[in-house]
Amino acid sequence: MKVLIVESRPELGLLWRRHLERQGANVSLVHSQEAAIMSLSANDYEIIVLDLVLDNGSALAVADFASYRRPDARVIFVTNTSFFSDGSIFAHSPNACAYVQSETPPEDLAAMVEHYAAPR
Repeated sequence: MKVLIVESRPELGLLWRRHLERQGANVSLVHSQEAAIMSLSANDYEIIVLDLVLDNGSALAVADFASYRRPDARVIFVTNTSFFSDGSIFAHSPNACAYVQSETPPEDLAAMVEHYAAPR
């Protein structure tokens, strides 16, 4: 299972990465829109864990690029804000499969990644 994590806060991204690697995932961690686009251009991913509010760039631009470049990759959006709390993220991003809070326990996030990365 190949996973891309796009998270501006390095400590949070590392926490998620460690949990996923313990499950056997091959994980790439980047911190900006530009790095995410470069990684998506060079690598195939089954799942993307994407912070909705990036310090450098736009999460929706990353998700849009992923839907074009890696159409089979699904996106789990994470956030610590109330943006899209009405569920409208699913209308804006066709590859969105989940929307969770950043404080979601890492083991729960890892379980969601494993579930959504499974072949459809």
